[in-house]
Amino acid sequence: MEQDDARIRILAEEKPAKAVVKLGVPLIAGMCIMVLYNLVDTYFIGLLRDDYQLAAVNLAYPVMMVMIALSNMVGTGASSLIARSLGAGEMDKANHTLTSAFLLTVVNSAIVAAVGLALLPQIVGGLGAQENTFGFTRDYVRVLFLGSILVMGNYTFGQLLRSEGSVKQSVAGMVVGTVANIALDPVFIFGFGLGVGGAAIATVLGNAAGMGVSLAFYQRGRTLLKPQARFIQPTAEILREIFWVGVPATLETLLTSAAYIVNNNLAVGYGELTVAAMGVAQKILSLGSYIYQGFAAGTQPIMGYNYGAKNYRRMLDVLRAGVTVVSATELAVMAVCGIFAPQLIGIFTQSPEVVATGAKVLRALMCILPFVGATSMSRMSFQAMGKPQFAFAITLVRQLILYVPLLLLLNRIFGFDGMIWAQPVTELIMMGVSVGLLVRTIRNAAEPSST
Repeated sequence: MEQDDARIRILAEEKPAKAVVKLGVPLIAGMCIMVLYNLVDTYFIGLLRDDYQLAAVNLAYPVMMVMIALSNMVGTGASSLIARSLGAGEMDKANHTLTSAFLLTVVNSAIVAAVGLALLPQIVGGLGAQENTFGFTRDYVRVLFLGSILVMGNYTFGQLLRSEGSVKQSVAGMVVGTVANIALDPVFIFGFGLGVGGAAIATVLGNAAGMGVSLAFYQRGRTLLKPQARFIQPTAEILREIFWVGVPATLETLLTSAAYIVNNNLAVGYGELTVAAMGVAQKILSLGSYIYQGFAAGTQPIMGYNYGAKNYRRMLDVLRAGVTVVSATELAVMAVCGIFAPQLIGIFTQSPEVVATGAKVLRALMCILPFVGATSMSRMSFQAMGKPQFAFAITLVRQLILYVPLLLLLNRIFGFDGMIWAQPVTELIMMGVSVGLLVRTIRNAAEPSST
């Protein structure tokens, strides 16, 4: 009971900056470890000295993003409702929502596996795979579809743990999953001689280990909430709330995945080795991405709880503290990765062409970090507040109205240089738009309660 009270105190009373750090830093540590899922695959595949297999991992990544998108639909929608229910003191509703989220995860993963395996050749072609990369990409994607319940379950259950403030339990699953992946990669890639397909098997089994840890915490009662048989039947209200917040969150990730595919198809025009170089740079960028995502995810339950409790002043204080912390941290990351870009790319490949191109891409992409954290925090806050229309509007403007048109326009005018600088320009604009919209929304919500 004392541990449960401590979780609530962080959400309701802790100093804003301290609360953001307490919930964000463990997530960042876990996510930075989790980034090894992709970096370890990339490293070991790089040891094969086959840049086409290296490119295949990058081409297959949107499939993982789609799985995350559908997991995000359940995880984000349920997490928002759970946090708001806890803030309003509705414990039964929070437990009912958790149980419904477990059931939806199983259903969604079964649908993904069935559709993905049935349309496998068409999906691989649509990802941009060509003659030299088609077979490798197919091998990787097939394994992901076969293990969809493990990948999607690991992601969703981690989100659900964070929604109640059980951050350490969530991070434990990330750490165990990553360690398993690191151990299994050389076994399947080299030991069994499966190459890129072996990397996919190791990734799926790593997710299985992480999901098992999360389920063990629920089973042993070491969480504030627990799935219960009496709540196995979702109510119309809970499903409506989950999908109201979750569907826009899914569309956000799908739009990001679509933009990623457009980017890859443009990159193929500069050669398949350019795709490999961009893939390595983007995976190193994901280290910085997990930092802002960790702070944003840590802020989400605080914002949701205080929105449910109608503590709007605390929400503004938390937002201000969060943006300051994340922007300062990402500036430091940008500087380090910018200075050592060739050395970082060189860890994963010995090809001079891939190293040179990858370093150029990495330096451009790192410029997004001081800006994109504020945008991510704003989107997460809207989802936590049960206002997904605003979160989706931010993504719609970001991906379809700004990024994709800029990507196509700058690529046409400036070639490859224009293509890689389209995203930093987009993120600079979006920081002002998203934070301004969130502050205005919170102040509007506070006005009736102050009169």
